[in-house]
Amino acid sequence: MAINKTRLHKKHIEHNAKMVDFSGWNMPINYGSQINEHNIVRSSAGIFDVSHMTVFDLSGSEQKAFLRKLLPNDISKIINYQKGLYSPLLDKSGNILDDLIVYNMDNNFRIISNCATSVQNHEWFIKQSTKFDVGVCLNEDVSIIAVQGPESIKILNKIGYNDINNLSNFDIKFDASVMIAKTGYTGEEGFEIILNNSEVVSFWEKLIDVGASPIGLGARDTLRLEAGLNLYGVDMDQTNNPYESNLSWTIDFNDSDRDFIGKKALSLIDKNISKELKGVILKERGILRSGQVISHENGAGKILSGTFSPTLGYSIGMARLDKGHNNKGKVLIRNKEFNIEIISLPFIRKGKMRL
Repeated sequence: MAINKTRLHKKHIEHNAKMVDFSGWNMPINYGSQINEHNIVRSSAGIFDVSHMTVFDLSGSEQKAFLRKLLPNDISKIINYQKGLYSPLLDKSGNILDDLIVYNMDNNFRIISNCATSVQNHEWFIKQSTKFDVGVCLNEDVSIIAVQGPESIKILNKIGYNDINNLSNFDIKFDASVMIAKTGYTGEEGFEIILNNSEVVSFWEKLIDVGASPIGLGARDTLRLEAGLNLYGVDMDQTNNPYESNLSWTIDFNDSDRDFIGKKALSLIDKNISKELKGVILKERGILRSGQVISHENGAGKILSGTFSPTLGYSIGMARLDKGHNNKGKVLIRNKEFNIEIISLPFIRKGKMRL
């Protein structure tokens, strides 16, 4: 099967990136040192090629009505603003098909979703759109660069973007060819820029020229884990609902007349939820990894995402657990039990330890 390459592929090779297959895309995992790249984003600013993400552009007179039906989070919250909205995408049983961000570009809406789910999402959108005057277009003419870290504003200012300093989280600015959103997947201040494929190489080069460092997907994963951000397909999938995935805040029941997909199922699930997504800390020598079994005084669970935290200096993980753990438990690593702490996520917020 042919593997996809972003428009920045040659630039990654020039920077001596280690390239790997990521859901059918040839992507940079690191440029020499994943830990160094992680620390750069926490301390200054780094840039990521995230053009493997999928972009859908909507058209038609009933985009708002379609999205209010499609998503549990209510697009009405941003209908009068140039802003983004995070939401899971649910099936009729209230389970998670994906998570995504919807941007309001003067009431023309853009959806950003994961690359691994792009085909099934497109099919789902088309299936759900039949009763609405709405078109769903897979936009393959754009690329995405993320600029992340406490100095991300300075970096973008240096290349002429001086009107972004006062943007709040999820705010956007856009023109005919570039959309800048104050969003990201690292827990740091940052921006994601969607621009035409024809412009992405020169944009990347400008960022490098003013001091931004290229960062691979390896550091992106450790950064998002420290920030307590779910990875679809690892920390949640179609066997999970939002309540057991730390996403109850995305479910909007305020408009009782709005009948979004999964609403009835969620109203019943909420009363019987027995599991929760928590952070796990291992300060003894060892590394938390996906699949490791956890036990506590009132139940069990397993590690979903796990890694060494460069910021904290010990191993952290996300786990779905039976409730009643009393913040303590044990994890089984190579047939040996280790004591763990169980905490509410995130571990890190804007470079600051919450522990």
